[in-house]
Amino acid sequence: MAHTLAISQVRPLPRDLKLDSAAAVATRVELAACFRLAARLGFEEGVCNHFSAVVPGHDELMFINPFGYAFSEITASRLLVCDFDGHVMAGEGAPEATAFFIHARLHRLKPRIKVALHTHMPNATALSMLEGPPLVWAGQTALKFYGRTAVDESYNGLALDDSEGDRIAQAMGDADIVFLKNHGVMVTGPNVAEAWDDLYYLERAAEVQLKAMSAGRPIKPIAPQVAQRTYEQMRAGDPASARAHLDSMMRILRAEGVPFDA
Repeated sequence: MAHTLAISQVRPLPRDLKLDSAAAVATRVELAACFRLAARLGFEEGVCNHFSAVVPGHDELMFINPFGYAFSEITASRLLVCDFDGHVMAGEGAPEATAFFIHARLHRLKPRIKVALHTHMPNATALSMLEGPPLVWAGQTALKFYGRTAVDESYNGLALDDSEGDRIAQAMGDADIVFLKNHGVMVTGPNVAEAWDDLYYLERAAEVQLKAMSAGRPIKPIAPQVAQRTYEQMRAGDPASARAHLDSMMRILRAEGVPFDA
């Protein structure tokens, strides 16, 4: 199902490109950790899913996984540095074609998006296949996303040109998460920790919702005013909670000898 990116070519690194800055190294290592964590939790699908992060200090460049590697094989040094025109600036290989056309357009058209995580993780993807709004506001975990989701209703096959990425960006609007109907999800954030936290809890919310739906009994919704207040309570603590969440998972990976930061 995956495709190589035909237009990709290697360009020499600009002289002012600083890939060894503390911020760039941290972003690269944290993104690599997210690949390993997503693999561990069953969020990936073969070699078809992709994560990206804008290189700190270089808003025209992104870290992204190379085509042909499972998430469980990704390390910090294996990540590519690409510009938004499809040129590989550093790293071996090329991004998968749909990865480039989605992520490059999102980062270019939505500069607020510093990290973009695209998966076909099973529970959230199952919700994308249903008619109507994917999430129902009936579980506490789901309220983390209250008012933060959008839906791209116009599935049109594989994203093999700019128009698909442009449509997804337009559908996202001001949201942080977009359900791609009949496809999967895109989770975005201002940094790796917050994007990872949303990815993790989105799948948990979807899993619980599907279990409740399968019980054959009516779902009890949460009153809108309570949902809004709970969302505000959650969002107030999200940056610190997300940071602690990713830090804890990275400690576990290191304790187990997983070489994501190599």
